[in-house]
Amino acid sequence: EEAVVAYSKAIAIKPDYTDAYNNMGVTLKDQGKLEEAEVAYSKAIAIKPDYADAYNNMGIVLRHQGKLDQAIEAYTKTLSIKPDFTQAYNNMGNALKDQGELGQAIEAFKKALLIKPDYADACNNMGRALQEQGKLEEAIAAYTKAISLKPGYANAYNNMGNALQDQGKLDEAIEAYTKALS
Repeated sequence: EEAVVAYSKAIAIKPDYTDAYNNMGVTLKDQGKLEEAEVAYSKAIAIKPDYADAYNNMGIVLRHQGKLDQAIEAYTKTLSIKPDFTQAYNNMGNALKDQGELGQAIEAFKKALLIKPDYADACNNMGRALQEQGKLEEAIAAYTKAISLKPGYANAYNNMGNALQDQGKLDEAIEAYTKALS
């Protein structure tokens, strides 16, 4: 709450302070106030129409609200402004995966990894999409890469455990789950 008050004061002093609107949106999102965050991002974008971070953050809150088409539009706008924005590719991949567009999601994760090959979250998310396609070996390879980039990555170990379980490799799955919990 204190942060929101501080951003409000900054905006009162300087009404075109786009970073304050964007940061207020992040804080509101973290508080679970998604509609209010959406308004803050909209204000930042209205003042600065080429504000890639605000579009990306807008996409995040839209996705959390289940507004997947709008989220993808926000990520598309982000990438039209800043074509090397790896997080926007990763976020778009997650929204596409949520829509069941697994092939397009994998392509978005691959684009993020072309720009930033050591992006562990994109590897893990690509693994989840591959796993949903039934490509378990490829999914496990993606999880393995994620873990090599980010040792102790609990989500990747858990996802690997799920893929190994799907393959009937129960001892290996238990080992992966154990690592996820440690």
